[in-house]
Amino acid sequence: MAKTAFLGLGVMGYPMAGHMAKAGHEVTVYNRTAAKADKWVSEFGGTAAATPREAAQGADFVMACVGNDDDLRGICTGEDGAFAGMSSGATFVDHTTVSQQVTLELSSLAAERGLGFVDAPVSGGQAGAENGQLVIMCGGDQAKYDAAEPVMQSYAKLCKRLGESGAGQLCKMVNQICIAGLVQGLSEGLHFAEKAGLDGAAVVDVIGGGAAGSWQMVNRYQTMLADEFEHGFAVDWMRKDLDICLRTANENGASLPVTALVDQFYKDVQKMGGGRWDTSSLIKRLRAMG
Repeated sequence: MAKTAFLGLGVMGYPMAGHMAKAGHEVTVYNRTAAKADKWVSEFGGTAAATPREAAQGADFVMACVGNDDDLRGICTGEDGAFAGMSSGATFVDHTTVSQQVTLELSSLAAERGLGFVDAPVSGGQAGAENGQLVIMCGGDQAKYDAAEPVMQSYAKLCKRLGESGAGQLCKMVNQICIAGLVQGLSEGLHFAEKAGLDGAAVVDVIGGGAAGSWQMVNRYQTMLADEFEHGFAVDWMRKDLDICLRTANENGASLPVTALVDQFYKDVQKMGGGRWDTSSLIKRLRAMG
């Protein structure tokens, strides 16, 4: 069992760190709101630290799951950052969905300090984190990945290295690009079924077992039909991720016309007050259009 730290106890990080503790790892946690860290300790044991640096001291692996590029820089760098507390040979594992640019920046800084850095964004949402069934796509040095993988397995159903530093974040971009198109297609299909007078649940029961089936269909069709969206992966976060995808596409020359269009549809949802709604709320936009 490893001596570990987990930085960021949001809807994903809280249960992920919990699975590490349940697996027998020694876990020290840090959260910007200290009360959340104290709550975690009361539930899972371990220790809470006042700063990322304190949490990372003596840890073999430091896991993180925060909000965006700036949040990640904030917990890694500076006098109270995790890098300042980590010992040479330790590895930082970043589960945040961020740009490849900040990944390469922090990976280089870590290497200068004799630290490993694995970019390891996740897919599976809050339910995947709570059930320990996340898919983790990783980039970084092979040996550092191999050492960190057993710890990640405590909350993963699949963990795979795609290449050197940044490859994990690029794979997560592919994931989000695919989801954007899938959710819009599912929204249009269910909206069409409603307008046609069909039983949406019956339709999904039939087509879900065929070529149209997807994770989004299986896990979201019921709440979509019920017009319920106060759950899941927020539209605000999806727009953050799609912005990363579109900016990277501008750099590498990829053409993402559907992704760009769906990003604007999500902007419409935000204007409807749905920034914290689940990404499947694209159907609510269609319903509002008549």
